[in-house]
Amino acid sequence: MTFSLVICTYMRPLPLLSLLNSVKEQVLYPDEILIIDGSINNDTKDIIEQNKFKNLKYYKVDKINRGLTKQRNFGNDKVAKNIDIVCFLDDDIVLERDYFKALLNTYTIHQNAIGVGGYINNEVTWKKSQVKTQYDEFEIDGFKRNIGKRNVIRKKLGLFSNKHPGFMPEFSNGLSVNFLPPSGKIYQVEYIMGGASSFKKELLNTIKFSTFFEGYGLYEDLDFCLRVSRIGSLYINTNAQLSHFHDKSGRPNMYNYGKMVIRNGWYVWRVKCPKPKIKDRVKWNTTSLLLTLIRLGNVVNTNKKREAFSESLGRVIGWLSLMVNKPKVQ
Repeated sequence: MTFSLVICTYMRPLPLLSLLNSVKEQVLYPDEILIIDGSINNDTKDIIEQNKFKNLKYYKVDKINRGLTKQRNFGNDKVAKNIDIVCFLDDDIVLERDYFKALLNTYTIHQNAIGVGGYINNEVTWKKSQVKTQYDEFEIDGFKRNIGKRNVIRKKLGLFSNKHPGFMPEFSNGLSVNFLPPSGKIYQVEYIMGGASSFKKELLNTIKFSTFFEGYGLYEDLDFCLRVSRIGSLYINTNAQLSHFHDKSGRPNMYNYGKMVIRNGWYVWRVKCPKPKIKDRVKWNTTSLLLTLIRLGNVVNTNKKREAFSESLGRVIGWLSLMVNKPKVQ
């Protein structure tokens, strides 16, 4: 099974180098590595030239092709014709040594798979559920984790997801794939994280990443996977492990991020549920308001007051904008 690795990057030369060094140590090495660089300087190009990696091809894109979804589409178009699987990784990730081996093995175990995601192992603390699970905990397959204060509030208000992790409820705001435990199992899901994903090349020849998600592209992976899951099956292999470090460089300002949380969130909700029922509309809007108020509360209970206020303002403006200018779902 031949596979290509596409890494879309923007202004993150050092995190990218760390990722490539972890790729270099893989049990299975990619047949080709495509770096799609949207940076506005040459720092990434310079660091690639200073550090040689086998099978690597570097592309610097212009303004027209800059942005996560555009760069992914650009990279996919450059993939060699003999490739079976295309893997995507964010540029601030570091892989465990057998990541690709476990990931590709999933396609052999589940031959109906059209996409497989990796498992992030450094974001959530899991414990074996040897005692009774508390109200602020979530339990699955013999493991449990804390759900956080905002999810406790959602639970009390009946806004907590009733779906398995990796599946979107009718009012959106489901449990992300980081609610899947490090059990060693392979889980079928409806969406996977774009920054640790892979898809069959034949699929990517027919379905593209939506250019609605400009620039940073928040929830672009959710949109893509919701469309893809109508065609075939997606899986998360918890043995294909990696660390995600959420590097702050290359991110939008918090005001724009807040707007994207609401507008992009509304968009992917309507991709899954084009005509939601009244109760689901109420739940979506109530959840958006609740999470905005919780984020606004961070102005007084955290030391990042400006960031919290900017994001909250962006959420409010994004929410109000839906009343007069809803995104057109492609």
